Amino acid sequence: MSDISGMSDFAAQREEICRVGRSLFDRGYVHATAGNISVRLPDDQGFLITPTDACLGQLQPDQLARTDRAGQQISGARASKTLTLHRAIYAADPAAQCVLHSHSTELVALTLTGVWRGDAVLPPITPYFVMKVGRVPLIPYHRPGDPAVAGRVSAAIQAAQARGAPLRAVMLDRLGPNVWHDSPASACAVLEELEETARLWRIAEGLATALSEAQLEDLYSAFGARW
Repeated sequence: MSDISGMSDFAAQREEICRVGRSLFDRGYVHATAGNISVRLPDDQGFLITPTDACLGQLQPDQLARTDRAGQQISGARASKTLTLHRAIYAADPAAQCVLHSHSTELVALTLTGVWRGDAVLPPITPYFVMKVGRVPLIPYHRPGDPAVAGRVSAAIQAAQARGAPLRAVMLDRLGPNVWHDSPASACAVLEELEETARLWRIAEGLATALSEAQLEDLYSAFGARW
């Protein structure tokens, strides 16, 4: 499907998706054709998302798929099969403007060896993990692209909102994290902090001590960080 408007159609968003995708690929956060990135377009004009089976290190701006808000393709290469999940995240969290999925090594390995808890795959071991990421629940395994995942992720987002600590990420068992924020760069930063915390936890062999309730309360008072 050709994009007759090419680069002029939301050019800045297209360029940013490609820049972040290339950065993630070059640094080993994604490999081969794993991972995907989407953005919510302004004024309810739909979404841009990376094509199915695309290498994030070799994205071309005019090949990115554009869909309407219902997920119907408008232009570009065929949209990633994870569009259903991305749309569910956008619907559940109005603040989300970018959704990013990776198969990051440390985080996938964490699900293979055992997460901390089902409602929090990692404990709050560093202040920046609490401030920049927060609690990350585990979503039970489903095959890639299974539309049932969207419902589970929506429920997790709504449950977190109800307790006053909105999510910025979920972990798909054996598949890796989905993170979201207000831009591709911000979502990338969430992923980086999440992956680094998983690395620290695995290096410490599960022996690192979580921050105390008093320390968590101090982060809430100083920075508004909720766990």
